[in-house]
Amino acid sequence: MAGNSARRGAVRKSKKGATVGTGGKGRAALRGRGPTPRAEDRVGHPAARRAGAAKGRPRRPADAPELLVGRNPVAEALRAKVPATALYVALGIDTDERVTEAVRLAGKRGIALLEVSRGELDRMTGGLLHQGIALQVPAFMYTELPDVLARAAESATAPLLVALDGVTDPRNLGAIVRSAVAFGAHGVVLPARRSAGMTAAAWRTSAGTAARIPIAQATNLVRALRDCQTAGMFVAGLSADGTTSLDDLDAADGPIVVVVGSEGRGLSRLVGETCDLTVSIPMAGPAESLNASVAAAVALAEIARRRRSD
Repeated sequence: MAGNSARRGAVRKSKKGATVGTGGKGRAALRGRGPTPRAEDRVGHPAARRAGAAKGRPRRPADAPELLVGRNPVAEALRAKVPATALYVALGIDTDERVTEAVRLAGKRGIALLEVSRGELDRMTGGLLHQGIALQVPAFMYTELPDVLARAAESATAPLLVALDGVTDPRNLGAIVRSAVAFGAHGVVLPARRSAGMTAAAWRTSAGTAARIPIAQATNLVRALRDCQTAGMFVAGLSADGTTSLDDLDAADGPIVVVVGSEGRGLSRLVGETCDLTVSIPMAGPAESLNASVAAAVALAEIARRRRSD
């Protein structure tokens, strides 16, 4: 039967005798297949499906409603009477007291209760861990900085604010908001650019406490800090290279703004220069720095401890 062996030159001769060649298939097998494609470029890969969905999804307007997910955040938001238009509950979920309370509060306020499949809720929330429940809320309403300062001044305790300088992870933002509420802060100040905003992810990490504290969004953080100084507040920036230890922060008893830097570079140069001083957190271990939300929690806990002692 004719084949490669019938082609001129296809038969190689060696000491072992005549052998039949592969017809070039061996050379093809030796050639590499090239670099491994990125996960987003692999057909059928979950990352490729997410990228494709995001590419086809229209950009969400800044004032569009969001879905707040998770049993604690949803129940807390409904307790705080956060404006809401619909409560989504997945079919067949195991209910607990938080789900029961959320349904009861939504019904009491006339909020639409919609039962959807778990798959549909997965799609609506973009794969977030929703625990079978989601609350549709309007875009977060920020408070003007003068109003935050006025409310802080009316408090029975010395004003305490937390300002964030370039914290871009919404989970860090949510955790800082939660610590601010836990340790008696009167408000949070965020930059309008290059910073995480109060999205559904931040809401969820805050466990709904964002409804219990005013949050301002400043166009220019340096100017906002100067406004706080004009209002009689001391501005202390957290920094690994701080000039003062947190143990020696005498200004903790008075009106103070604690500035938390970004996850990577810390305080920006202009913000650092605007602070009245920079504060370091004393650490016994070899770690060079702390996560932004952890550093904020440590500083706020120390300030709260000092105020309780007084």
